[in-house]
Amino acid sequence: MRTFDDLVVDGLAGEVGGWGFGWLDGRATEERPPWGYARRLAGRLRQATAALDIDTGGGEVIGEMPVLPPRMVVTEGWPPNAERARRLPGVEVVETVPGERLPLRDGEFDLVSSRHPVKPDFAEIARVLKPGGVYFAQHVGPGSAFALIEWFLGPVPAHARDPEREAAEARTAGLDVVRLETARCRMEFFDLGAVVWILRKCVWWVPDFSVERYRPELVKLDAYIRAHGVFTAHSTRTLIEARA
Repeated sequence: MRTFDDLVVDGLAGEVGGWGFGWLDGRATEERPPWGYARRLAGRLRQATAALDIDTGGGEVIGEMPVLPPRMVVTEGWPPNAERARRLPGVEVVETVPGERLPLRDGEFDLVSSRHPVKPDFAEIARVLKPGGVYFAQHVGPGSAFALIEWFLGPVPAHARDPEREAAEARTAGLDVVRLETARCRMEFFDLGAVVWILRKCVWWVPDFSVERYRPELVKLDAYIRAHGVFTAHSTRTLIEARA
């Protein structure tokens, strides 16, 4: 059986760039929402003439799409991820600064998409959409991964990502919200290395995470997983579709 230190070293050594989660194969699982976001996005991209993917990470989702529109633009605010996205053929990468206006013209796109945007700016989304264009996205929902987060931080306030509030923000920006669904999905972690890795990747979960700072909590979590075989949490996801 692998030791605590072996698992920690594993989790610290794994590459965390981009938005791929393949490193967790065999070590953690997450149930997928029932709507099949990637499949539905692929169908929409086939029909689009100009599309924009916001907060694309390393372009992992767009890189899986079988067909891209004649113009495909992605935005990303973290330079290492943007550099990764530049490897995608036929894709224009625009680096952005959080909170600033998108460096794109009004009404350029008939489709704007995003999987897990940091904080969707609906005014900017509405601005760059053509009349009749669609925003189609999967957002992180409220209380996502709280069982894991609270293991380290203790009780935390309710999550700000409220679907109804985001829908209200979209309507205020002039968009017509035609679909809003939320799903709760089971997450399972089978060893401590997976936990260390995910906390390095999703840095906003435990913002001051380090093995040294949280060693007592990690030791207890390692013992819990060895005793029970798994640590279970839940993610929440929201599917939103809005028309300009």
